[in-house]
Amino acid sequence: MLTRAATYADVRRAMRWAIPARFNMGVDVCDKHAAADPGRLAMIVEDEEGRVARHTYGEARALSNKMANLLLALGLKRGDRVGILLSQSLETPVAHIGAWKAGMISIPLFTLFGEDALEYRLTDSGARAIVTDKIGLAKIAGIRDRLPDLAAILVAGPAEGIAITGQHNLWAGLDRASADFVPVDTATDDPGLIIYTSGTTGNPKGALHAHRALLGHLPGVEFPHEFLPQPNDLMWTPADWAWIGGLMNVLMGSWHHGVPVLASRMRKYDPERALDLMTRHGVRNTFMPPTALKLMRQVPDIRARFRPALRTITCAGEPMGAELLEWGRETFGLSLNEYYGQTECNLVVANCAALLPVKPGSMGVAVPGHEVAIVGADGNPVADGTVGKIAIRRPDPVMFLGYWNNPAATEKKFLGEWLLTGDEGHRDPDGYFWFLGRDDDVITSAGYRIGPGEIEDCLTRHPAVALAAVVGVPDPLRTEAVTAFIVLKPGQAGNAALEEEIRAFVKTRLSPHEYPRRIEFRDSLPMTATGKIKRKELRDAEIARSPRPSS
Repeated sequence: MLTRAATYADVRRAMRWAIPARFNMGVDVCDKHAAADPGRLAMIVEDEEGRVARHTYGEARALSNKMANLLLALGLKRGDRVGILLSQSLETPVAHIGAWKAGMISIPLFTLFGEDALEYRLTDSGARAIVTDKIGLAKIAGIRDRLPDLAAILVAGPAEGIAITGQHNLWAGLDRASADFVPVDTATDDPGLIIYTSGTTGNPKGALHAHRALLGHLPGVEFPHEFLPQPNDLMWTPADWAWIGGLMNVLMGSWHHGVPVLASRMRKYDPERALDLMTRHGVRNTFMPPTALKLMRQVPDIRARFRPALRTITCAGEPMGAELLEWGRETFGLSLNEYYGQTECNLVVANCAALLPVKPGSMGVAVPGHEVAIVGADGNPVADGTVGKIAIRRPDPVMFLGYWNNPAATEKKFLGEWLLTGDEGHRDPDGYFWFLGRDDDVITSAGYRIGPGEIEDCLTRHPAVALAAVVGVPDPLRTEAVTAFIVLKPGQAGNAALEEEIRAFVKTRLSPHEYPRRIEFRDSLPMTATGKIKRKELRDAEIARSPRPSS
């Protein structure tokens, strides 16, 4: 565990990995706390009707033991894959932990996934069971005949009107199962989790993680949350727990430390409800995707109407930008600590305002315990200030084992001893990393390499702009033209005059080659399930409708 020290350099020097030979994530996040104090609070659940339930680590241990016994009774065995298609709820960690204790591999699945997305992931992984609710069951029913490997469908809650092969009532099964279970003795490197990538450049790939990945996450949880755990810490996020950021950064990272987690079934994010929720429950720590913060920024009179007792706010998934940082300081009296990672190798760069000044626009420094660098095409680190590929040196305990059944893609992910994130950026002389963009997001215009994040941040500073996405569209003169898609704040009207005003706004704040030459006003922007803007979808649609040059 990271502890407070005089300087960041002291923390890095003091950091030493202690990775045991045998380790099970389920035992770590649950059973150790239940053994010490079974009545210790683990989770507060508030449902959509406002009903609140509190659950202890003792309950979590008994229920996850029952889950392990139930899965085995249904014919599953060690190494089998278990899909978990649930929103924030008690059943979600119970299902993951039960699978891990039984030596199985859990697969978090977004509740927003449609039938095609679920079919691909369940087929690719060869999942033998899935844990879901009535909404998820309806989706599974539509593809049931195309999932021959799926032996058991465990449904939490009522499921009237839907009956498919292999369907079981989860809670009835748990009631019958024994609460006594001896967890499988797993090695640190044994697989425990498959999280599928977003699939923005082809089919999604299943990132296979070992049990040690939980230990690898811990410095990246503790650092941006300014030395979690502290007295009275309580964690909440609006992010889906199917995302690695929700499952590992928030839920399991907190439970490792015995920090309780608030679960709220917010099917559609509502920034005012989020503020009210955090205020009423005394949330101390939160992880917010930038889109959630940008929507929250539009709520009037936050300081007068809400009084959240937040100690730390972290942000990741998209570049935060200087504007959000300033807003967070003014609104909450806190520095928003941005961090960085990806499904294959998460939480390796972060800010920690308690130790280091937060540089507006930077995603932070290397988290203690991880070696991060900017490398060139030859795989060697480049000089500070030089744009290159953001990379992490292997071995690293948070790094994935490989892509599920895809050794060729795994091999392409590495260049020598470095895992390539697929992102470009640079490091400054103080060790701070600056994100330029995904390899395929970086815009080449008139000889300049332009990252969309800085322009988007500038655009959202304009008083009329709520959300913005920037892409490069092929242009015969400039190679690519900077194109902005903008969602306006309520009461604003998109017209030619506002377009020119926005262009001038960017010109005077960035540089002449970065202003958007094309602007399109939208009612909404396409988002991934994790709250990231789908720039590729915007770019592809714009290219498709552009006139083709005559031959």
